[in-house]
Amino acid sequence: MSARPASIHIDDLADPQFAPRIAAMMQSVAPIAAELSFTTDALVAQATAETGLDDFGDESFREPLGVLLGALDSHQERSAMGRVSAHSQILQLLRNRLLVEDLVREHPEILDVPVDRPIFIVGQPRTGTTHLHNLISSDPAMRSLPYWESLEPVLPADERAVVAAGGDDPRRERTGAGLAILDEAMPHFKRMHEMTVDHVHEEIQLLAIDFSTMLFETMGVLPAWKDWYVAHDQTRHYEFLRKVLQVLQQQRPAGARWVLKSPQHLEQFQPLLRVFPDATFVVTHRDPVAVIASNATMLAYTARLSHAVVDPKYIGRYWSDRIEEMLRAGMRDHELLPAAQTIDVAFDEFMADDVAMVERIYEVAEQPFTDEVRGAMDDFMADHPRGRHGGLKYDLQGDFGIDPKERRAALKDYTDRFQVTLED
Repeated sequence: MSARPASIHIDDLADPQFAPRIAAMMQSVAPIAAELSFTTDALVAQATAETGLDDFGDESFREPLGVLLGALDSHQERSAMGRVSAHSQILQLLRNRLLVEDLVREHPEILDVPVDRPIFIVGQPRTGTTHLHNLISSDPAMRSLPYWESLEPVLPADERAVVAAGGDDPRRERTGAGLAILDEAMPHFKRMHEMTVDHVHEEIQLLAIDFSTMLFETMGVLPAWKDWYVAHDQTRHYEFLRKVLQVLQQQRPAGARWVLKSPQHLEQFQPLLRVFPDATFVVTHRDPVAVIASNATMLAYTARLSHAVVDPKYIGRYWSDRIEEMLRAGMRDHELLPAAQTIDVAFDEFMADDVAMVERIYEVAEQPFTDEVRGAMDDFMADHPRGRHGGLKYDLQGDFGIDPKERRAALKDYTDRFQVTLED
């Protein structure tokens, strides 16, 4: 095994530097961006024309979509590439919605497919959730969401017929092509969050099809969208998530039990419990200063693909406040989680012996932890050593103007309550 690359500090957050090919591509889309319409009617009409379908199901999705589109269209710092990317993403979500509803209309028995005892990993980014998600997903008895499937849960009928006849699934090639561009545009992203075609992904991509998820906050600092999202009960959107999970199970049976994860669940325990009352909840914890530094760096770095001007300090302040808001919501509602179905996972304990922690989680989840399961996880660890792409050096004060001591003092009630180990 080759040596782990040395850690680096990303020094171009405020002045992104691109490879010549990527810079030229980003400039070339300006005429396209200028012609795009960010209105619900225009995007709905385009999705209908492209799919030949017109049944979007419950029309209540139009309200959050309208709020999102208004926030995106008024975002002054959005670059031409950012406008094209956002428009393309929302159009794909509308196509996905049409295809999901069409398949359920054709096969109403899908709504009878049980989603039994899912395991939800709940915690802020950079608290070990991705590694834990991947590790549990290596168990053949578990069902997870690969990245290619999260982007396009349902194929159009003609492509489904090709796959059913033994042809290659075109989603994998499309996903690979998109990731190749992202890797060239953001070569350091894999140090924070490796993405591959088969990477186990978060279900926020599925929630986005109902147009209510904190995924949209990663498209830019959009206060109007965030305010709408946190002010509205998310239960019906989690019900939509369950429907898409049923669709996926019907199309591609794989594993008897879902393992899912997203930081957004931290402030959504109540709707999560209403829709998935038999779930197991794995709540991860880490020093929030480390979480804020890592998360702010990741979001400031990815902003180069959507912002004409990147302001790391503005992005850092937003996410520092947002993470505190989510942690406080999680503290407030943690007691709602059934004790027999919940386990709190400390980051340092998980890093010290990850497979042993999974075994503890399986005890709470009443999921068999056999020699075969242990072997699968050992194989995953051997094939995917942590940090194989190298790490990052963070500078919360220098890059984002955030005082670590102030943040640690502000969140002392959280670290005290969950006995979180503070990091240097």
